[in-house]
Amino acid sequence: MISRLRTAGVVKTPQKTTFSAKPADADSRIAPDPFAAVLPAIAALGAIASIATINWVAQDRTADRARAKRKPGTALRDLETCCLGLVEIFRRFLRNPKLFMGEGAQGASPLKFGVHGPRVDGEACRLYHQLVNDVASMLVLASQNAFDVMCAVEDGEIEAPEELFFGFGEQQERLNQLIQNRATLKVTVETGFEVASRLTELVRELKRHKIG
Repeated sequence: MISRLRTAGVVKTPQKTTFSAKPADADSRIAPDPFAAVLPAIAALGAIASIATINWVAQDRTADRARAKRKPGTALRDLETCCLGLVEIFRRFLRNPKLFMGEGAQGASPLKFGVHGPRVDGEACRLYHQLVNDVASMLVLASQNAFDVMCAVEDGEIEAPEELFFGFGEQQERLNQLIQNRATLKVTVETGFEVASRLTELVRELKRHKIG
């Protein structure tokens, strides 16, 4: 081919194909509000930590009080599953700080709505909504399971030492401090992970004090 072009007095060289670079955020969207995901996860931990109050306000069972719908062993097992689920949720928050812990100056902002992360791609948005769905389910389950466990304690089907309830109270206070001190998102997520891990240990200890 080149020899024929030379014969005609013209020499052509192969053309290079060039591609225009797209901006890094061309297909991105504004990240959803991280507090909308973190707050209900903290609330789920609070529901479990509320087991602490049964140590001070429980009453002896009256003859006409309805029995709990589930056996204590089932409620305890399901509550432990909730604790493990919340540990994993906070672990996923930690793995995705761009979405859930703010970034740059935003990471130091006090806990509040309106702390938006940077622009993120579609995959990150899908992760966000998947986690919100998981958190919502866990909040429902944690509150119901904690309530059933508290009923079992009040009915004398779980007899735990006072120190164990103090342990739940300590975690409750840690969560309260986050709200009272308006902790940053970063601190809130890190503390949430620690509280979830500790609550898991406390629920496992509570299982050892089931009667029968």
